[in-house]
Amino acid sequence: MSRYWDEDEHDTKWGVLLRDLGVALAIIILASMAGCPSYNVWQQGLAGQAELKRAEYNRQIAIQEAEAKKEAASLLAAAEIERAKGVAEANRIIGESLKENESYLRYLWITEVAQNESGKTTVYIPTEANIPILEAGKRE
Repeated sequence: MSRYWDEDEHDTKWGVLLRDLGVALAIIILASMAGCPSYNVWQQGLAGQAELKRAEYNRQIAIQEAEAKKEAASLLAAAEIERAKGVAEANRIIGESLKENESYLRYLWITEVAQNESGKTTVYIPTEANIPILEAGKRE
């Protein structure tokens, strides 16, 4: 006999230890395999919840973008209305100032013709009422 244990007893202890480790490993593997379907279901549930949250956030983003576009369109329409009011007022003032002011209108027409650099020549032939005939002799 050896001092601590016999060689046969030593081999037996290592054999028992290896057997117990093998059984424990087999139990762990079997438990993991049995738990895999449950884990997959749990993982699928979490993935579904994450996708649902993502869809909710995307919906909220789309709603906020639509509201921003609606507000922007409303403000742009209000600005266009104000601009149109200004143009209408300017037209009214110009119209009032040009009433019975034929000499100024004639001056504007002459300066416009003089500034026209299209290479065309304008010939003005006065008529009885001093109104130019712009489309006289137009051929069809």
